[in-house]
Amino acid sequence: MQLFQSRLETPMGDMLLVTDTQEAIRALEFASHATRLNRGLRERYGVTEVTSRPAPEVIERAIDRYFAGELTAIDALPTATVGTDLQQRVWSALRRIPPGTTTTYGKLAKELGFEDPRAAIDIGAANGANPVAIVVPCHRVIASNGDLKGYAWGLDRKRWLLAHEKVPAFSGQVPHSMSLPGF
Repeated sequence: MQLFQSRLETPMGDMLLVTDTQEAIRALEFASHATRLNRGLRERYGVTEVTSRPAPEVIERAIDRYFAGELTAIDALPTATVGTDLQQRVWSALRRIPPGTTTTYGKLAKELGFEDPRAAIDIGAANGANPVAIVVPCHRVIASNGDLKGYAWGLDRKRWLLAHEKVPAFSGQVPHSMSLPGF
């Protein structure tokens, strides 16, 4: 499988975009997590090298518009990720969570047909394995008590994204420009 890697500049720092020959997103990681990206590409696709090229214009424009405040600009971007059946179901459900809202791990588990409350743990694990930041909005899932819990790319980024999307509980908590250490 041929994959292409591009670098995108965002207010949250550079991101690494991996697309296929059909320009579907296979991965979107923050550049500071390149090791996670490379490990995921090896595990999912057996790929150890990707070809560098400029980002597909439609993807770059959509992500720029998202960060400019047009939160639904990324909704139609195509993704094509490899994962278990549960991961695929969770990642699909994540794309149905509208910007400006959140859900909980437990609610997501129930939406997917699980009655056992312990299923929220499996949902959280699938959520954490998401290889496509922002476009597959795993940042919109929080704990039932309102805590942020984990985020593969750091809780500061999760908080920033929720504030950017004007989630009521997080709006105003983080300045619009990313000036936090490490970004």
